[in-house]
Amino acid sequence: MTIEESLREKGLTVSEAFRSPSGVTYPFSWVRVRGNRATVSGHLPLNPDGTLAEPRGKVGGDVSLEQGVHAARLVALSMLGSLQRELGSLDRVSAWLRVFGMVNVAPGFTQIATVVNGFSELIVDLYGRERGLHSRSAVGMAELPFGVPIEVEAEVEIG
Repeated sequence: MTIEESLREKGLTVSEAFRSPSGVTYPFSWVRVRGNRATVSGHLPLNPDGTLAEPRGKVGGDVSLEQGVHAARLVALSMLGSLQRELGSLDRVSAWLRVFGMVNVAPGFTQIATVVNGFSELIVDLYGRERGLHSRSAVGMAELPFGVPIEVEAEVEIG
């Protein structure tokens, strides 16, 4: 089964390209392919149409732990959409190498790794342990763009 078929079977949809609420264009590539690797710029939680998903705010404050985990899953779907547009097929990803998760945290919130697990678990579920298991860092941040609860960047191997 292809990754795209697995997504459909799970009732999941990758998002369209990010539609910035400020209308700003960004002078960088969302996915940069070089040799057999692709680095993926920081992605935000998006709705299927590419708009920013709600809720926004700090996890442990305005955003619950469960909402933060869900936002992390939306980031994974956003990133998969960018990879699909760049690579043509998500099956070209032969291995997820590195993930860097940044969580917008309220003071004292320490369950940062649990939030980023929402991203990691979806990737491992779709790609399996052999291709999907990755190294990872998860850190808390004082602020993130547009007040989103999480942003994630990654590096993948492609074939």
